[in-house]
Amino acid sequence: MKKLVSLLVFGLALNLQAQDRPKLVVGIVVDQMKMDYLYRFSNDFSTDGFQRLMNDGYVFQNVHYNYMPTYTGPGHASIYTGTTPATHGIVGNEWFSRKAGKEMYCTDDASVKTIGDGTKAEGEMSPKNMLSTTITDELRLATNFKGKVIGMSLKDRGAILPAGHFANWAFWYSKTGAFISSTFYGAILPDWVTEFNNEKHYLPYINKGWDLLKPATTYNESLADDNVYEGKLNGAKPVFPYNLKEMYDKNDAGIIRSTPFGNDLLAAFAKKAIEKEELGKDDTTDFLTVSFSSTDYVGHILGSRSVELQDTYLRLDVTIADFLNYLDKIVGKGKYLVFLTADHAGAENAKFLNDNKYNVTNVEPKEIRTALKKFSTETFGDDLLLNYSNFNLFFNREIIKTKGLDLQKVKQAFKDFLMTQDQVKRVYTEEEILAATGNDYYLNCIAKGYDPTQNGDLVLLDKPGYIEYGATGTSHGTPYSYDTHVPLIFYGWNIKKGETHDRKEITQIAPTLAQKLKVTFPNGTEAKVLTEVLEK
Repeated sequence: MKKLVSLLVFGLALNLQAQDRPKLVVGIVVDQMKMDYLYRFSNDFSTDGFQRLMNDGYVFQNVHYNYMPTYTGPGHASIYTGTTPATHGIVGNEWFSRKAGKEMYCTDDASVKTIGDGTKAEGEMSPKNMLSTTITDELRLATNFKGKVIGMSLKDRGAILPAGHFANWAFWYSKTGAFISSTFYGAILPDWVTEFNNEKHYLPYINKGWDLLKPATTYNESLADDNVYEGKLNGAKPVFPYNLKEMYDKNDAGIIRSTPFGNDLLAAFAKKAIEKEELGKDDTTDFLTVSFSSTDYVGHILGSRSVELQDTYLRLDVTIADFLNYLDKIVGKGKYLVFLTADHAGAENAKFLNDNKYNVTNVEPKEIRTALKKFSTETFGDDLLLNYSNFNLFFNREIIKTKGLDLQKVKQAFKDFLMTQDQVKRVYTEEEILAATGNDYYLNCIAKGYDPTQNGDLVLLDKPGYIEYGATGTSHGTPYSYDTHVPLIFYGWNIKKGETHDRKEITQIAPTLAQKLKVTFPNGTEAKVLTEVLEK
């Protein structure tokens, strides 16, 4: 009898333990999504997509990135590690590394090979450059590697960094039209991925082309369909409808990235992964990371006020609605946990602002490099600039030493010169950054994004509204609110309905999930949590 009671108690304990975690966690990142879009386009959203998440989930209205530079690689790493580039080491998408003395890419790994139908360069990727663990890593450890973790995106960095070091798989899109991976994860692709690729799901979208989802009068939140602030989409004039078949014939299957159908393709792939990998089917929590990249491609090329961008979000709303309904059916309502955020937001087109009487402009990065080299040659008789990128200046210390120059005086001279440029607000030295304390908000943001083994001798901060980019489209990277303010919504398992306008930081997501899932914090996090979604 005692043995029977003990077995019953043990069984009850196991059941309670299973209920302490959701069956599946889905992390959704929408690349370059401003919080503003949830409201600007809200009248045209369905009730089942973004509005379902907002109406039934917990909405954090005032979430910001707390470092610079605000780019895709650092953004995904920061969401999932719960820390900033100064700790996790992903200081850009690509950057000149002081330690390596060369350009490097955030997920480059020459020790691995491409698997699947992709080019050599597309698949030589892994998370080895990320120095901290992720919440997905900690879930794997907490479940003794029984809980599955799969990451996916059109971008390699959007798949690899969220999935972490211990993931079962990460998949990203190749210009061949296939989802690929690397030997970091396995020797060959799973059969279901090969089957999905062979079905060429991208072709129907390309053959159909891209026209407006809704009547043209719907898009009154955007500028005219053809305006001077838009770039060309794969060589085509930025006017609906788009002949994607013609673009495909002139380029490759990569053209789907800069259409809303890249998001649709990824969602179809995510549903196939849930089905074939049986995610959320047992009592051990699984984790799926999904990063929708098409929003970023469209935003960069056509800008945040384009009809194309609005149409991309209206279509993404439909895609998310369908995906939530799929989760309801396959995993079960209330049994999965979703969070939705963005890896950064995005600036207004500077020419658009200037045309509306705001005295700002765009500055081509190559113009800055040219001006710096000219100043260096005229002042020191030589080009002392080794590299300028991502707002960082690197000096050629060998030349400085050979010429008998004082490095600190060189830094000060360049700093004084940069302060004469119209777009520059402040310039910080490495010493100032590493000693950052006090109330200089922007210096603190730069310090949180700065790794002294990799970053530059000087870091410059442009004035608000200026953008280091071309005249059309838009970009991001600064610590200003237009680049840092992103949505954050928690929905589903053990999430109460509500909202807060208190300021929160993106690095609070991962430790909050750790508390929610009752697993160890990612090892680099400061462990500041969002108590609003921990309260029952």
